[in-house]
Amino acid sequence: MDLRKLKTLIDLVAESDIAELEVTEGESKVRIVKSSGAPQNHVVMMPQSMPQQMAAPAQAQQAASPAAPAVPAEPEGNVVKSPMVGTFYRASSPGNPPFVEVGSTVKEGDTLCIIEAMKLLNEIDADVSGVIKQILVENGQPVEFGQPLFVIG
Repeated sequence: MDLRKLKTLIDLVAESDIAELEVTEGESKVRIVKSSGAPQNHVVMMPQSMPQQMAAPAQAQQAASPAAPAVPAEPEGNVVKSPMVGTFYRASSPGNPPFVEVGSTVKEGDTLCIIEAMKLLNEIDADVSGVIKQILVENGQPVEFGQPLFVIG
């Protein structure tokens, strides 16, 4: 698992009421537990050997973000999802035009937006070529890991 993702997850746990978070990605599993008395978090990585249910963290995440915009169950086209927790920006700086608009044609690898996480600006690129059908997030809005950002048709 990427070190940036770990830092983002640790910050997410530290800033929320979540006491424990467990994430499985591929063969890696990360478990972050908030200490009761000290502000430090413990991160344990172990190979995936025992399958475990992750329904409780998923329910907690849904309960924590009731203001998330409703997305159609099956949008037509490729959905570009956020690879991290952070703040969504459509342009490289406040005075610049957005990277893409609805109706813009993009090629695989074109920059769609920027997500700021822990004072780092991360460019999010198109993973397929096509036309931007929908932009699902407002500029400056916080986004969650896996949240749909764009629909490319």
